[in-house]
Amino acid sequence: MDKHGSLIAPDTIRFERLLPGPIERVWAYLIESEKRAKWLASGPIEPHVGGAVRLTWLHSDLDAVQEPIPVEFKRYEKGHTMEARVTRCEPPRLLGFTWGADPERLSEVVIELSERGNEVLLVLTHKRLPSRNDLLGVSGGWHTHLDVLAEHLNGRTAPGFWSTHVAMRNTYEERMNAEQGA
Repeated sequence: MDKHGSLIAPDTIRFERLLPGPIERVWAYLIESEKRAKWLASGPIEPHVGGAVRLTWLHSDLDAVQEPIPVEFKRYEKGHTMEARVTRCEPPRLLGFTWGADPERLSEVVIELSERGNEVLLVLTHKRLPSRNDLLGVSGGWHTHLDVLAEHLNGRTAPGFWSTHVAMRNTYEERMNAEQGA
């Protein structure tokens, strides 16, 4: 399974990760704030359609090797918060929520879980991204955050978040340029 996201439409990227189960354990890492803080962001999620979502990123809390924040991301050093709404919720298999600060440019994240023996296939699709820059930003970010989740669930500490994120953003930019013949 290729860990890189696949561009499935001009404004949509999809990622897949095979994670150790059971499915309820992986679901808990999507819904429970303390567990989600280890790989993505803390904050409450009301697990029903229309429920409020508050994600607060504090990268120093991630289960990853600590390293300095690159200058371009210093504005996130003390955290960053986003308000969203649940768009889909079917525990323990499906969670969707809005993404973005501008109500006129909201995208959507949909995370699907399915059992594969003792493992769980996580499929994350981020759609309706409003610009190429948004697509590049979330591609490197989701790739890195999902790697942190996989390492954590496997009982390991992930490599440094920031160096991985920057490398992945550059990788996705090269891949997208190649696909577009740029």
